[in-house]
Amino acid sequence: MTRKLQPLVANAGAERLQGLPPIVGPGTRVLILGSFPGVASLRAQQYYGHPQNQFWQILQAIWPALPMEMGANSYEKRSKWLLDRGLGLWDVYASCEREGSLDSAIRNPQVNDFARLKAFCPQLKMIAHNGGESFKHAGLVRHSLGVEDFAVIKLPSTSPANASWSFARKLAAWRAVMVEAGLVSGT
Repeated sequence: MTRKLQPLVANAGAERLQGLPPIVGPGTRVLILGSFPGVASLRAQQYYGHPQNQFWQILQAIWPALPMEMGANSYEKRSKWLLDRGLGLWDVYASCEREGSLDSAIRNPQVNDFARLKAFCPQLKMIAHNGGESFKHAGLVRHSLGVEDFAVIKLPSTSPANASWSFARKLAAWRAVMVEAGLVSGT
């Protein structure tokens, strides 16, 4: 007996989602790139808006002497805090189709226009990818920026889905990159 298989339709009914604008400035030396904001982040219109994502806690632990506001209405202040440290923030994807928040569910992504960042970030010297999905596009990002002589780093994802890495292990990896970039002392 022969069975006729029905074609699979990836993410049938998934709407096209738009990402968030970059947080960058003239003092941005390290651009942290995620893949695409999760549901909680899109709803809040804030990077790393899921309460279990460890992104903001890791950065605070790297710079403990410089407290960051973490309250519900503190996103603008946290964004300024980020820029004051020489960090910028964006995602690899400008838009995509996805149900849920997992990177594995991303379909039909459109990559952000990284070439336009050069004018806004004259001090940029490193790209730090927050996780594997973002890092898949490391070569494209570097080529789009037209700069071949700066570091491109893959960091462990701060997502709650990356439960195989402890907070301490993630923190050590992130701190090492900030030391390498000269944004924090190695002691």
